[in-house]
Amino acid sequence: MLDLQFVRTNLELVEEKLRARRADPAALLGDFRVLDKSRREAITLAEQCKARRNELSQQVGALKKAGKNDEAAAVMDETRALKDKLDELDKTAADLDEKLHQSLARVPNLTRDEVPVGASEADNKTVKTWGELKKFDFTPRPHWEIGEALGILDLERAAKLSGARFAVYMGAGARLERALISFMLDTHTSKHGYTEVLPPFMVNSKSLFGTGQLPKFAEDLFRCSDADADAAARGDYKDSDHWLIPTAEVPVTNLYRDEILDEARLPIAFTAYTPCFRAEAGAAGKDTRGIIRQHQFQKVELVKFTRPEESDAQHEQLTRDAEEILEALGLPYRRVLLCTGDTGFSSAKTYDLEVWLPGQNLYREISSCSNFDAFQARRANIRYRPSAAPGGKPAKPEFVHTINGSGLAVGRTWLAILENYQQADGSVLIPESLRPYMGGMDRIVREQ
Repeated sequence: MLDLQFVRTNLELVEEKLRARRADPAALLGDFRVLDKSRREAITLAEQCKARRNELSQQVGALKKAGKNDEAAAVMDETRALKDKLDELDKTAADLDEKLHQSLARVPNLTRDEVPVGASEADNKTVKTWGELKKFDFTPRPHWEIGEALGILDLERAAKLSGARFAVYMGAGARLERALISFMLDTHTSKHGYTEVLPPFMVNSKSLFGTGQLPKFAEDLFRCSDADADAAARGDYKDSDHWLIPTAEVPVTNLYRDEILDEARLPIAFTAYTPCFRAEAGAAGKDTRGIIRQHQFQKVELVKFTRPEESDAQHEQLTRDAEEILEALGLPYRRVLLCTGDTGFSSAKTYDLEVWLPGQNLYREISSCSNFDAFQARRANIRYRPSAAPGGKPAKPEFVHTINGSGLAVGRTWLAILENYQQADGSVLIPESLRPYMGGMDRIVREQ
């Protein structure tokens, strides 16, 4: 969420940044100026009422002491009238404050100046490529054909179990998924210094609000059956307190919701494996084949909490940590800086890592690494206390910056291995770095 004071004093800049996102400032901010002015006027009048009431209270004591009880009674009547007016002004200010809060909750983060202005992914900027694209002496096949032929991917039976956009992994396919999870977690913990976390796979609405999924993306989420559907339709989630997580970013970021961290602990780096659940799995009719877009998939996530002055460097490092997984697996990729129109709601700057898929002859996103600045921390009230201010006075708590990214999306890594390591005889080689996690297996062949 954006800071109210910042929006108030930089409203034209905020509107300009929203237009760069291809958003309508009027639709998002509404009557911001009018609401903010009315709120400040109500607060000013309330302060004046308090001052006058205090002044009259002192007069009552003096009048009673002088024996002027009738005059004291009249002043007390005025004091009571001021109290009623003060209560009304406080309620007005609180109501206006809530309206401003609801308005700002709908406003996306402001993108960094270095983010290219653009309308869609066509305007994203490739900033790095790695690896040579393999040349095949046969026509490479897409992963769904390879997986079916090897008997390790069963989409038909998954549809029987759960419907479209689900998958069943079999035999070496299931083992490859498990191997990738362990390999990623081991790399991020032992080599990159992340602390592993295993969070709940269901969260409450406050957690989803904190990272920016609610209220805007409620329809993209799976809400559990304990929810009051009528209340949720009104945007009232107090009785709808369990949602399946769309990403480990949600529970891990909210570990420190409403807390003040010691500066000495920063930066904090977590990695977590979780399944992810998304009701919205892409545009209708797009990516219906294979496992590119699923309602349920596995992911290893990277999350960091940092000081504001370190967040840029930590963002670059987190992105690099994700890249090293791709490099260790020998998967060609490119790093793309997303344009304003393609940057996510909560992000100020995002790099997408896109892996090469020869069976489809294209690059596909396999990780989004984002710096949210203080946007999520302000929504979730995650702060840290800086070192003592000059003169030894305790410094006021400040909002941390949050950063996260996939390290990596496991299913897309799985399919990238099938497409990049496929052989003419239909088998799939196992990358050398994964073989210890596959019990020494060096290739996947169809089991008889």
